Amino acid sequence: MTQQSTSNPPGAVASQGIYVSVLIPAKNEAGNLPALLEEVRSALAGEAFEVIVVDDGSTDGTAAALRALKNGGYTQLRILSHARSLGQSTSIYHAAQAARGYWLATLDGDGQNDPADIPGMLALVRGSEGRADAVKLVAGHRVSRRDTASKRWASRFANRLRSRLLRDATPDTGCGIKLIEREAFLRLPYFDHMHRFIPALIQRHNGRMIVQPVNHRPRGAGVSNYGNLDRALVGILDLFGVWWLIKRTRLDLVAHEVEG
Repeated sequence: MTQQSTSNPPGAVASQGIYVSVLIPAKNEAGNLPALLEEVRSALAGEAFEVIVVDDGSTDGTAAALRALKNGGYTQLRILSHARSLGQSTSIYHAAQAARGYWLATLDGDGQNDPADIPGMLALVRGSEGRADAVKLVAGHRVSRRDTASKRWASRFANRLRSRLLRDATPDTGCGIKLIEREAFLRLPYFDHMHRFIPALIQRHNGRMIVQPVNHRPRGAGVSNYGNLDRALVGILDLFGVWWLIKRTRLDLVAHEVEG
């Protein structure tokens, strides 16, 4: 695990006029992205926003579909590309580094997250930026999941294990839709699969979090890029790594400068 930094302070980034950057990692999602991106544009019609889609080594028509949207007048769309697949966490991290918004809204590229939930999340944090008690993360909670029974079971097992070990007070850490302050996100340690532990990592830095119920939909096209077994095995290894990281952290107090 390595601590990453950015040379662009969020105040300067936000001053460019972008309030929220929507980050979408996508691998072989040509059948889902056009409709999803139109939903994003509709949901955020009243906001100063941008959308950054990371084509994570796709081998289908994802790149062509994105270029067609951009060339067709989708002015808020920015496209990043990986020559080979680096995974969801790396895709989100690269998009966050390139983002110009104060807030980052993450969505899965399969269309199961509903962009219509983003305005409600923004309403929870709007105007609180910079305050001592400001919210750093709004974490989505898929109350009614539209997945296979095996996937729901695996998720419940992982959530219970993670909750018991990390005590992160998050019922659905794997939910793809989240709203995160960019500066807070870029302070987090980067490692592969870190996206599953964002709530615990935000709390490690004393960040305030809200859990928000969100809509969840069936996948529109294509197949999942994850299997239950490989997700579980990697997740357990990462879980103990994050547990160790939190145990070794001493950020519960801040240093105050003494005058005179």
